[in-house]
Amino acid sequence: MPQLTPLDAQFLHFETATNVANIAGLAILEGDVNRSDLQALLEQRLPHVPAMRRKLAPVPFGLDHPYWVQEDDLDLDYHVREIGLPPPGDDRQLAEQISRLHARRLDRNRPLWEIDLIHGLSGGRMGLYTKIHHAAVDGVGGADVLAALLDLTPVPALRDGEPERDEPPPDRLEMLGRALIRLGANPAQAVRFAARALPHLDEIPVVSWMPGTRLVSGLARRLAGSGEAPGLPSLPAPRTPFSGPVSAHRRFAFVSLPLDEIKLVRKAFEATVNDVVMAVCAGALRRWLAAHGGVPAQPLVAGIPFSLREAGVGGGNQVAFMTAPLAVQVDDPVERLRQVRQAMQRIKERFSLAPARWLREFSESMPAALMGLASRSAFGLVGQTAPPINVAISNVPGPQFPLYVCGARLLTHYPVSVITDVSGGVNITAFSYNGSLDIGVVTDREMVPDAWELTGYLRSSLDELLLIAE
Repeated sequence: MPQLTPLDAQFLHFETATNVANIAGLAILEGDVNRSDLQALLEQRLPHVPAMRRKLAPVPFGLDHPYWVQEDDLDLDYHVREIGLPPPGDDRQLAEQISRLHARRLDRNRPLWEIDLIHGLSGGRMGLYTKIHHAAVDGVGGADVLAALLDLTPVPALRDGEPERDEPPPDRLEMLGRALIRLGANPAQAVRFAARALPHLDEIPVVSWMPGTRLVSGLARRLAGSGEAPGLPSLPAPRTPFSGPVSAHRRFAFVSLPLDEIKLVRKAFEATVNDVVMAVCAGALRRWLAAHGGVPAQPLVAGIPFSLREAGVGGGNQVAFMTAPLAVQVDDPVERLRQVRQAMQRIKERFSLAPARWLREFSESMPAALMGLASRSAFGLVGQTAPPINVAISNVPGPQFPLYVCGARLLTHYPVSVITDVSGGVNITAFSYNGSLDIGVVTDREMVPDAWELTGYLRSSLDELLLIAE
């Protein structure tokens, strides 16, 4: 039976009434899906989706990270729910409902996922909101979970092969024994982590801003024979209206941008699709800040996840988190894109030389019994004093062909991600699907009450670049 990695467990530990670690997706379907048909599909597919048939098995006294235990009697009546929107069933009503659903924590006594069928959308559509805990999957893993429930044709296909069954977890006595062995090994792991971390101190938010950090990192790299690495920006995150501790309430909005338009800008300015996405986000945030207190004189700091997942390897969180300057202070959109492209290139070069494993290794070096308290304390302290990140931005590539759920065509799929005290009150996540870039924006209701304002600025920011590119 698999045990949660330290990084997986971090997503359990930092969760509070306001920091909620749900990642989700809102699928808009053409037509209507019957709840019993969806439950029948899940009955057939879930044996092949480990993340959705496991629940937590805690270690006594919290001395070690929990284990996953297979749930053989999955209650689909609990996990699959239905909601009806009142007329007119427009997108804003749908987004308001998603805002409420996304802020609710998942029940840790059950497998950590829920699906809501949302009927009554205008234009003969319906919504399918799928929520899963970040401890079970990362963004790429969440897309893989969704893919397991989708089909290439309107006729659902049967999944071939026998699903693998998890081994039962160790009994409580064996759990305690393993925990004590791990506790004994933690000091040695901490020493090894410290030695490996020295060359990469300037990659770690907050730590990288301390005096002498860059000098120590450079010296350690030379002693290790790794030479010089591309420099990373040292600016601290400026204060913005969406910096600091988040509330328990969320706002959600969404927008779709044609992928052809993104690619046209990419080609015109010799950038990547991801560069254009980042620049569009920078332009949108600049507009929002100008309308709400003013644009800072320095770049925002964006938190950007990088997948460490190897092909064919599934399960858990296999992600690194890097930071990059986001040039919102630049008025000219072309220059803004150029600076974004430069920043992303430096990070990619640095990442290719030394993959960012420090967060995972740091987690492994800390005793599990202390990790929960340390995570919550660190989040509270950093969120109140000097948040290292202003905004989280992610771009997940998806399939470029139509997909179906129970015979209904998937029109769009909008990510619904996480905001925290440390990462700021805005998360912008994009998912490319069938010629469209579907963007979900999650905000803190107290900081950014109208998330639709940001989605409108995303469209305007792309239009600004298109006008110059054409």
